[in-house]
Amino acid sequence: MIKWAPLRAAAPENRGLPMNVNILLIQENVHVFVEGPGGGSVEGTIINLVQWLKLIVETTGAVVIGLGVVTAVYQFIRALVPPRRVDYNPIRLTLARYLALALEFQLGADILTTAVAPSWDQIGKLGAIAVIRTALNYFLTREMQQEREVSGTDEVRRVETDGADRDHAGV
Repeated sequence: MIKWAPLRAAAPENRGLPMNVNILLIQENVHVFVEGPGGGSVEGTIINLVQWLKLIVETTGAVVIGLGVVTAVYQFIRALVPPRRVDYNPIRLTLARYLALALEFQLGADILTTAVAPSWDQIGKLGAIAVIRTALNYFLTREMQQEREVSGTDEVRRVETDGADRDHAGV
């Protein structure tokens, strides 16, 4: 077993003032350098890595929500400036797209929570959260699809067909 022990020593360049020096003390009869899964060091490392990954995925989801809100607010402010826009559905669809993507990241983070040695309580909570987030995502996606069909302004399809028409026309 390796231990760190602080030791006070005087150094000549400090003119006799005490300073802290860390000295590595090695205990005798150490036969195992890395403990096995029962010892907890490898398992603890994996759990730690999964928790960091979960934090990164959750943060990514929060950043996506923030970007969506900023984008929607910017579009809303632009809609208020003359000439005023009467239809706010494109703004709602923009925010809905960002929220749907963020929900996927948040669900992924919840799954990571139970990836390492989950308890039945954690599995039950994950199940409830997964059902709620999946239902929210489903209804958001369905609403976006209905809005596109009603308004007929699916920009992606319009751009793709315009490009395809130009290619076939020889332009």
